[in-house]
Amino acid sequence: MPASEFTITGFADEIDENFETQLKGLSSLNIRFIEIRGVNGKNISNLTPPEIREVQNKLKDYGISVSSIGSPIGKITLQDDFGAHLDMAKRIFETARTLNSPFVRIFSFYIPQGSDAALYRNEVMERMGAIVDAAKGSGLTILHENEKEIYGDIPERCLDLLKTFGSPHFACAFDPANFVQCGSEAYPAAYELLKHYIKYVHIKDALAEDGRNVPAGMGAGRIEEVLQDLKVNGYNGFLSLEPHLGSFTGLHELENASMPDTLEASGLHSFRLAHSSLLQILNRI
Repeated sequence: MPASEFTITGFADEIDENFETQLKGLSSLNIRFIEIRGVNGKNISNLTPPEIREVQNKLKDYGISVSSIGSPIGKITLQDDFGAHLDMAKRIFETARTLNSPFVRIFSFYIPQGSDAALYRNEVMERMGAIVDAAKGSGLTILHENEKEIYGDIPERCLDLLKTFGSPHFACAFDPANFVQCGSEAYPAAYELLKHYIKYVHIKDALAEDGRNVPAGMGAGRIEEVLQDLKVNGYNGFLSLEPHLGSFTGLHELENASMPDTLEASGLHSFRLAHSSLLQILNRI
């Protein structure tokens, strides 16, 4: 069995909206990779070419590389304008290539609340197919993240997507907390179903009783067991800190629901807590 090697990265916009402050925070924790989502208060999808070049320069200055683009691709309803959305996806793929990112994270479209997801399967697959086709030949691997209220929110529909496209360049970004928050068992059920497709892991945990995000190992995501199994099976890949332990610029846009105004501001303190919680787990396995 090949040796396992975990590489820590993270959504540093949860440290601060200012990109340079994000890089300083990562450097202070000796983290050499970033999953880019928010840059100076703007989503990565909205950056202009000069802003992307500035990001490139800052990354070089701090010696930090991009693990993935945390894009909003597929995080719209089926009633939204897909043509414009596909154009955005193509721009993001170009941004990923410019920033030497091996991965781009995507979603699989919000399903109308209370509806049977099976009714929308064909439309979802058609749109997902267009997105996957747009990335062909780029060298990028597209990561589908399980997310609340999208088609691929539960393990079985994630597997449906992964089998349908059946490509080494279309893989699973495994998010334990999101499975917990939509009532699925993250481990062993979801993990065992999807483990052969996992090429990226989000380190985010949540309580089963109310879905509240907590540091890794303190919720129902059973992150220690997931990482132990990945280690045994020789996983060589990223563990991306996405703590959601406080409020940060862009959080309301990320969540398809209202967020409590009383949520404490996120920052380096909460990101450091998330990082130390992960390190404790890694030291035990």
